[in-house]
Amino acid sequence: MIRFLGALLALALLSGCGEPVSQDKNARILVVGDSMLASNRAGKAAVADVLEAELGTGVLDRSVFAARYFHALPLSGAAGLRLTSQYRAGNWDWVVMNGGGNDLLFGCGCGFCDGVLDRLVTKDGRGGAIPAYVARIREGGARVVYAGYLRNPGMGTPVKHCGPAGNELDRRLVLMAGFDAGVTFVPMADLVPYRDTSFHGIDRIHPSAKGSRGIGQRIAAVIRAAPKQPVAAPVRR
Repeated sequence: MIRFLGALLALALLSGCGEPVSQDKNARILVVGDSMLASNRAGKAAVADVLEAELGTGVLDRSVFAARYFHALPLSGAAGLRLTSQYRAGNWDWVVMNGGGNDLLFGCGCGFCDGVLDRLVTKDGRGGAIPAYVARIREGGARVVYAGYLRNPGMGTPVKHCGPAGNELDRRLVLMAGFDAGVTFVPMADLVPYRDTSFHGIDRIHPSAKGSRGIGQRIAAVIRAAPKQPVAAPVRR
């Protein structure tokens, strides 16, 4: 049993992090999130790789496939399957992040999701796990880009039924970002042209290399256009 638990922990640690937790290469951008950001890492074509190429700066990628906010298992959660465990304090200029889709898919089947949505982010954009996580990151001084999810317009997919819950999550995240000038919500719902399959992998859920490139380029454009002066986090009351 001890040997099994040790192997489980080692596997979780190996899969939980895109790169070691360090800033040895003077990385100033941290990426945390789920498979939308982690896809295509093996081919060095993940969103973090695109950001490095577009911005000419080091990026530390800690995104993890299947990560979510509400993950009960302690070992795999600590290794990154719990989104809030991925962040590490550092001298970050930006933290690029996403998340919430797996909670909607596995927590409520993307059906009757009002309760899960409220736990993620309340209707007014002020409360819930996502605003709390973003506020924690902002307290460290980094600015935040929160990325929305890709859609598959005009195509049938295994997660097509998640569209309405995803749209409501986007709406609430827009409100959340409006309370802090150091937080930008970047939608991806309009990135994929109608009936264009090239932005997704064969499963029509995860982004292809082209999809990751489009996501990374859109985020890089936001970072590139932002004022160079850091924006202080608002005082929480």
